[in-house]
Amino acid sequence: MSAHLPAPHSDAEVPAYWRGLGLPGLVDLHVHFLPDRMQQKVWAYFDAGEDNYGASWPVRYRSTEADRVIRLRDLGVVAFPSLPYPHKPAMSAWLNDWSADFARRTPDCVQSATFYPEPGVADYVAAAIAAGARMFKVHVQVGGYDPADPVLDPVWGLLADAELPVTVHSGSSPIRGVHTGPGPVETVLTRHPQLAVVIAHMGMHEYHEHLDLALRFDRVHLDTTMFGTDYVERFAPLPPDLPDRLASLQDRILFGTDFPTIPYAYAHQIEALHRLDLGADWMRSVLYDNGARLLGLPARATAEALQHE
Repeated sequence: MSAHLPAPHSDAEVPAYWRGLGLPGLVDLHVHFLPDRMQQKVWAYFDAGEDNYGASWPVRYRSTEADRVIRLRDLGVVAFPSLPYPHKPAMSAWLNDWSADFARRTPDCVQSATFYPEPGVADYVAAAIAAGARMFKVHVQVGGYDPADPVLDPVWGLLADAELPVTVHSGSSPIRGVHTGPGPVETVLTRHPQLAVVIAHMGMHEYHEHLDLALRFDRVHLDTTMFGTDYVERFAPLPPDLPDRLASLQDRILFGTDFPTIPYAYAHQIEALHRLDLGADWMRSVLYDNGARLLGLPARATAEALQHE
């Protein structure tokens, strides 16, 4: 990284960082907004981090929905999803309705949706697409299901045909699930090779195995959520040869943070990527260009021109 552009060490330094790279802002593709009652339950789960993860997990950005939206805008995030996900049947349709409403009242939010292997899943996914969903999220470990379940095959086909990205939490860290790991996702991709899959958390801790999927399938991306941070390095350390692979896959790596439920400052995710020392052009691709391209947002030069109109 250019010596004249230091890594941001606080949230207040984040806007100067992306401006120093010549970016119009940040595209963060791993952000969660949930109905308040559900959000409180999620935070309660992480409050019990010692019991659930073996380590404390202090939620850094515990505040009202409105305050969290303002915080992202102050950081310079110009686009972010809401990424709902269910842990049992009969949740997805109402989560999709809530997320659609949230996107309508939050213009910088990318309307998101989700699904679960259950009767009627293809119907409510088709309805979500018709209602404007532009990104989907599934969590293999929390949901406890096999993404290659035949009942989901029509859903994967719908998403592939619609060219809509779906973020899949398939890695086995911090908690291994019955169906985590790259194998089930590989099965899905073999059936639907044009599916746009975003591997959450860089496939933590099976980094190399998930990166291999990006080499085999043209529309596989990986997001940086929590990757390389001091917190994660304690239990899923960066393999020494991984930065070289990340450099070669520059156009497939997407910026993600897991805001608001992270145990450190937002700036630290950018700092962790900066210290990989993969260069300013790599950072531009990750922090804005790749996400904008995947979602059909304005390219960097166009976005900058629109900001100055």
